[in-house]
Amino acid sequence: MKIFLYLFILLIFIGCNDTPKKQYNGKKLLEQKCSSCHDLNLPPNWEKSKLAPPIMAVTFHVYDLVDKDITTKISSSKEFIINYVLNPDKSKSLCDKDSLKQYGLMPSQKGNVTKEELNAISKYMLEFYTQKHLYKIQKAQEYLKSLKPGNRLALKYKCLSCHKINKKLVGPSFKEISQKKDLNTIKNSIKNGSKGRWKNIKASMPAFNNIPNNELETISKWIKDVK
Repeated sequence: MKIFLYLFILLIFIGCNDTPKKQYNGKKLLEQKCSSCHDLNLPPNWEKSKLAPPIMAVTFHVYDLVDKDITTKISSSKEFIINYVLNPDKSKSLCDKDSLKQYGLMPSQKGNVTKEELNAISKYMLEFYTQKHLYKIQKAQEYLKSLKPGNRLALKYKCLSCHKINKKLVGPSFKEISQKKDLNTIKNSIKNGSKGRWKNIKASMPAFNNIPNNELETISKWIKDVK
């Protein structure tokens, strides 16, 4: 009986000493540790890439060049990133000569970032900076460019969460607003909010009083022009 009691107590102490593993957020760590030198945008803003190549370019190079075996590409790429960041060397660099001359050799980040942090960073890099994701973002950007400025602002301020072009949702459709309200009323409703102006609609319009005047004018005119 005493043996079972001792075992029970021992298990309790073992359980109490079990500390959960620290969870690392690769995206946040990338922003904290790398954004001072690397542009993190996808697609990148090349004009901002003066100190170091964009992270997208780094990730693409590593993924394409470190390992040709598709079954080990990810693990090899992560290992390369961790090793190179802590122990950079020209002989290991994947940059072409011109890029290496332009940016110089990356300084070792020992003391600034741990292996565990780099493991999370490299994992995020290889999951986010992909050709598939780049194509998806570029298609979305092309779509936004094709829209009228007022429509883009309606997306920016999430107006389409409550209004549809030709259909009542939480609030009246933009077409109905366009037909029944003048431009000044539309601007006032957006900036100051409104309630009780529409039959059978109980929801109130929140005030967007921080919207810049030029954007308020653009989005109001777009709504008024909806046919």
